[in-house]
Amino acid sequence: MSWKYRIHIAAAAITAVLAVGCATAPKAPPAAAKEAPALRVEDRSGVEPVSLRRTVAGRMLDFRYRVIDPEKAAPLLLRGTPAYLVHHATGAKLNVPETRVGRLRQNTLRPETGRTYFILFNAAGYEVSPGDKVTVVIGEHRFENLTVQ
Repeated sequence: MSWKYRIHIAAAAITAVLAVGCATAPKAPPAAAKEAPALRVEDRSGVEPVSLRRTVAGRMLDFRYRVIDPEKAAPLLLRGTPAYLVHHATGAKLNVPETRVGRLRQNTLRPETGRTYFILFNAAGYEVSPGDKVTVVIGEHRFENLTVQ
């Protein structure tokens, strides 16, 4: 065999390998009406949990949350928006205490981006320990599986 013939054979083999290696699989048909991924509660509510700590010798739980979207967060910070906490271990529903000066939570008509707000929950008579899991409900938003610090 001549060297020219060998070069042609080698070139043909390389071309065939490259053609097979570059081939793409046919595209799958688009899925019919894929559901959009569910938004996180932080994205829906406009706030993100910062901390949940025991306070007043364990008789109250102090929930702190930061505003990330003032428009979405506004309904959560209205005076009439109900808020409560559910202790997973006991199923107890802990409410915001009512005092002579009002409920122990912050309210505002104009939430500020980046500002941290609080809600205190009455835990008197309940054994809520650090490490326990709870769900905080503010209006229609549920912040689930929060850990007490």
